[in-house]
Amino acid sequence: MKKSFDKILMADVLFLCVVGIVMVYSASAYMAMDLYQDEHFFLKREVLFALVGLGGMLVTANINYVHLRYLVYPLLAVCLVLMILVLIPGIGVKVGGAQRWLQIGGVKFQPSEMTKMGLILYMAHSLKRKEGKIKDFAYGFTPYVMILGVFFMLILLQPDLGTAVSLAAVVMLMLFMAGTRLRYLLSLVLLSIPLLYVLIMGEAYRRRRLSAFLDPWKDAAGAGFQIIQSFLAIGSGGLTGTGLAQGHQERLFLPEPHTDFIFAIIGEELGFFGAVVVVIAFAILFYRGMLISLRSVEPFGRYLALGLTGMVSIQALLNLGVVVGLLPTKGLTLPLVSYGGSSLLMTFIGVGILLNISKWTRAT
Repeated sequence: MKKSFDKILMADVLFLCVVGIVMVYSASAYMAMDLYQDEHFFLKREVLFALVGLGGMLVTANINYVHLRYLVYPLLAVCLVLMILVLIPGIGVKVGGAQRWLQIGGVKFQPSEMTKMGLILYMAHSLKRKEGKIKDFAYGFTPYVMILGVFFMLILLQPDLGTAVSLAAVVMLMLFMAGTRLRYLLSLVLLSIPLLYVLIMGEAYRRRRLSAFLDPWKDAAGAGFQIIQSFLAIGSGGLTGTGLAQGHQERLFLPEPHTDFIFAIIGEELGFFGAVVVVIAFAILFYRGMLISLRSVEPFGRYLALGLTGMVSIQALLNLGVVVGLLPTKGLTLPLVSYGGSSLLMTFIGVGILLNISKWTRAT
């Protein structure tokens, strides 16, 4: 029976969004003034992104998620075309050596963000259809690996190893929860290790990132600079932080303070307690999302909620791991908190779908 949406999840997501807007301004004001002579440059755009995202969330929260099945194959085809277009010189927009964006008018967006949604929808729809046969290697495992492999390689060509790995992790999580034999998944992981080794060691900048991860102080002024500045930011925050806009690392010391490394600024300005609150908020998002998945009244909703929850949670976990030095630098944003239009819009749309699924869950 239809009921009200998950208000705890919605409140939690709105809280993270508000924290993100405040911290994007605090982390970017100095840089925005230096680059654009407008300290509100990034803030104004982030607020606009958030408003558009909230609109998307309200729309998807009020469309019965079951109808999304009709969009599965058209959306997957659009994602494939966009992922190819972004790699074509003159069409794809290159920023900082990576060609990950398409531009329409004055608006840039990342097709890879839409691809996450498209692949999750496809997986949820297909896993429902194949229930009972998912343990079959040829029918219930190989097709997913092939489709994942196509998008994985297209994302790698941008290049964007972090997004490719996070997407693979979401797909494997969905396969595992659907009942795929564990030995198939473990075999895929083991077979992927040589590929990852070649991908990392075959590119100089990835080798530098790995070296910086293992010993950032070996090249403190080069590859290790960013993570060292992140450590300094988090360490100088203490328990209660330096206060909003009172930190030092966003003053052109820490690269990407408002995007990939915004959690370091949170640690510096809001301190240990503030950082823990943000981590708890993501833990609540994961818990509520998994609860929606487990209580879903039918398989499509169960797998869809699982994939959407995994999409946000895995990316958040990877981002936090990078910022605190547990993982090599990957170039992933912190969902709902970091500056960025494509990521924020698609995350809000995903949350809206989750909220809609929550209307059709079993009672506790």
